[in-house]
Amino acid sequence: MKNLNIKLNVLIIAVLATFFSCQDDDASIGEIVAPTNLSIEAVIVGQDADNPYGDGSGVVNLYATADNASSYKFLYSTSEVSAPSGQIEALFTNLGVNTYTVTVIAYGTGGLATTATTEVEVLATYSPPEDLIEKLVGDSSKTWRLKSEANGHFGLGPVGGQIPVEWYGAGPEEKVGVGMYDDRFIFNIDGTYTHITNNTNDDPTTDVTGTIFGRDGLVDEIGSGGTVNGADVENLPYDDYTSSYSLIAPGGVETISLNGLSFISYYTGGSHNYQIFDRSVENELLLKTTDGNNEFDWWFILTSEEPSNEEFASVYNNLVWQDEFDVNGAPDPSNWTYDLGTGTDGWGNLELQHYTDRPENVIVEDGMLKITAKAESFSGSDYTSSRIKSQDLYEFTYGRVEFRAKLPEGGGTWPALWMLGANFEEVGWPNCGEIDVMEHVGNSQNTIHGTLHLPGNSGGNAVSGTTTNPTASSEFHLYSVEWRPGEIIFLVDNEPFFTFDNDGTLPFNSDFFLIINFAMGGNFGGAVDPAFVESTLEVDYVRVYQ
Repeated sequence: MKNLNIKLNVLIIAVLATFFSCQDDDASIGEIVAPTNLSIEAVIVGQDADNPYGDGSGVVNLYATADNASSYKFLYSTSEVSAPSGQIEALFTNLGVNTYTVTVIAYGTGGLATTATTEVEVLATYSPPEDLIEKLVGDSSKTWRLKSEANGHFGLGPVGGQIPVEWYGAGPEEKVGVGMYDDRFIFNIDGTYTHITNNTNDDPTTDVTGTIFGRDGLVDEIGSGGTVNGADVENLPYDDYTSSYSLIAPGGVETISLNGLSFISYYTGGSHNYQIFDRSVENELLLKTTDGNNEFDWWFILTSEEPSNEEFASVYNNLVWQDEFDVNGAPDPSNWTYDLGTGTDGWGNLELQHYTDRPENVIVEDGMLKITAKAESFSGSDYTSSRIKSQDLYEFTYGRVEFRAKLPEGGGTWPALWMLGANFEEVGWPNCGEIDVMEHVGNSQNTIHGTLHLPGNSGGNAVSGTTTNPTASSEFHLYSVEWRPGEIIFLVDNEPFFTFDNDGTLPFNSDFFLIINFAMGGNFGGAVDPAFVESTLEVDYVRVYQ
């Protein structure tokens, strides 16, 4: 960086320690080394021959290096930022061209430190529009949260991507229990930012530490503890904190810049600058930020509205069909028939089981339908199970369908409660449409899927939502779908977790029939646990309301 006058001040603390004892033992505290050769580089964003003070964003990338340094701290304006990597993105917001002093402290072993200073001259021209300020803070202060009930509320894509959650998008409530949904983010008109990490603490006089969610390794910059899960750290203990924010517009893009290590919802490291990708929806912000490794853009949907506590109200309340499974023996033949064998290519999914109508695999007893998958050699297959359906016996259009069930467990298990278009044999799949009220795989024990297959969106490209159910295999739960002309709503225990917009052009507007099955392996069930012996899907009842 031209015209930088770097003034180096080295402070070395001499540590002399002599230890005496009656036994004349020596104690060693290791080598004490102070950082040396500390240098600072400042790169003003947008600086060129025509713009010697930058592009007006006030953003400066600061880089510090030193021999024998283990970490660094940057001090500038009113900010104090720790950066083990020695790199930060600093923001200077005073309007016009101003000169700022930047001090860097390099820390070595034993607490020895070396300091250096430099000056940067940078231009800031951005004054945020009033409608943006009003959107973010209201009259003086506004509280935001991650919109966890929305599909794609959290996700990632390539750096510089313009499509939200291009590579991954979380389903509604998918990340419950990891330390992000109870966070609240308060923006104040005076430029302060408060991150509440435990919104369930209703008593402000009680000091309750909350938890946060973020990247493995990067989270080490701000705390310790939590549970490592792949590339993430879940539920890392962290107190509420207050810092500051600025509204900037690098490259003309409205951006929320958080001071220091402050973050929103998921700690990614990096600049802590959140581009406002879309603010057109009332009470919502669509944000994205680039992570500290420059690998991903992370996306967030924020809302300033708290979750609704209203109970779901069905529009279908007349019970028109049911099976309570209260007669022991085979399933009622007036309600159910069977699919048998292995189908074509494992029922189109490379499934491993042979479906039978044997009582060993399907039976009604104790007021329950029980479908049991077994590891056994049978007609060339290594597993047996069962699949029953109401095809040609009961078919219907629209209504609320309820299955009360307790799910099997074990790697490779794949139970499903679902419906298929009654014109399946005439038009084929996926043209007939498929509504999967509930799918579960034992290799992802706590996840419940609600899925729709239709032309253009089938198989691995189906339209789907998920929710978490930690007692799916130990307790009975109500899995249901509200199938309307204008929308299809998936629920667990009467709590909606995924909604799909239906219309007359889609295959979800004519008769469907019911299916209950228990598959093994396949392209969704995954690898079967070599120790698997058997497991049972239990269904208490099936009811249809119109």
